[in-house]
Amino acid sequence: MVKLPSFTAAFASIQWFVFIFANTAVVPISIGAAFSLDSQTIAELIRNSLVFTGIACMLQGAVGHRFPLLEGHSGFMWGLVLNLCYASSALGMSLPEIGGGIASGMLIAGAITAVLAAFNLLNFMEKIFTPMVMSVFLFLLTFQLVLIFFDGMFKRTEDGLVLWPETLLAFAVAVFTCLLKIVGSEKMGNFSILIGIAAGWLTYRLLFPEDLSMPSNAATYSFTLFPLGEPNLNVPIIVVTCVATLINLSNSITAVKTVARLYGEEATRSAINRSYALNGLFSMAGAALGLVSYAPFASTIGFLQSTGIFDRKPYLIGGLLMSVAGIVPMMSGFLATLPVTIGNAVLFAAYLQLLGTSINSIRDWAFDSVSIFRLALPVLTGLGVLSVDPSYFNGVPTLVQPLVSNGFIVGVLLSVVMELIIPWERRKRQT
Repeated sequence: MVKLPSFTAAFASIQWFVFIFANTAVVPISIGAAFSLDSQTIAELIRNSLVFTGIACMLQGAVGHRFPLLEGHSGFMWGLVLNLCYASSALGMSLPEIGGGIASGMLIAGAITAVLAAFNLLNFMEKIFTPMVMSVFLFLLTFQLVLIFFDGMFKRTEDGLVLWPETLLAFAVAVFTCLLKIVGSEKMGNFSILIGIAAGWLTYRLLFPEDLSMPSNAATYSFTLFPLGEPNLNVPIIVVTCVATLINLSNSITAVKTVARLYGEEATRSAINRSYALNGLFSMAGAALGLVSYAPFASTIGFLQSTGIFDRKPYLIGGLLMSVAGIVPMMSGFLATLPVTIGNAVLFAAYLQLLGTSINSIRDWAFDSVSIFRLALPVLTGLGVLSVDPSYFNGVPTLVQPLVSNGFIVGVLLSVVMELIIPWERRKRQT
């Protein structure tokens, strides 16, 4: 890997920091609001998230899988926690009971994962998550992220009315960021994410200054153990959280193998085990701090391809800056003024590259009128579930609603089942 000049490395580090922050900040805010926490506790969750996410990135980059691969709050687990929270009345449970059950499930699943990884007992994961399952994973991840960020570019009032001036600015920022990559110089393309966020943030501040007041924050960094609820023996919540956390492991193997291919390397068994072990420890620590489970982001591939910067050092420095931002209240308070619509616009542009990774993952496959079902059925079924309103699944038992209403996980599980029960390779040899 070619060493970056100091000036380029400095800007690359800032860009990594902004990218990590943009993918992280909204999660603790939404969790705190869902659990009806007070503003001081929500501020604490935000700081915990910033500090711990930075530490998680540095540990994975230095001693885990050792690739520049964002380690952040799992989108799947984020959705699961929110769905369980919103279903508290239907389940007849209080929010602290739900939160305590989630914490217990994360602790148990994290411990299981760490132990299995330490003793090299996770080989079965590679047998389940075959190359075709990983391709399905990447396609559905691309669609899910693009849908989320596209929707996030719309600025809405509390009653659902779209504020078009702010929304149009977000779309303009997305187009501007894409053009920097497409028609700009190589240097501009490498820093398109950073330039897009900086230009969009500055323009937003000039046009809509009333929306960017800095939130109040405590003067010192502190944390409370289990802010969402003390661990309990709420078996149904524990089981659902445990199963979901273990399913979330698919992020690790897919992300690490995909980024390894991007570097022209082979993901070793020891690297995957180290990543799993750290994921387990992060899950346990996250449970104690009221944070959503962590996982490597396969979507980071899109960021790496957008920037064209593959050096690991800026990634590690970006993680360090993330932790510092959480420790210094004024810094985290300032970063919290980043407009959500602008952040979504730039991430939308960055993750367009992920579609190329998805297509490349199947370019060595030959499909006919039958074998196309191997890819089309899980991908299009998952996309169909993603496109319908979650209320369609209200008749399903409440505890499994978060699973069956998630198109991403439905598609991946369908692909796993098809790979296990249908002898695709034998059919391929026969034809």
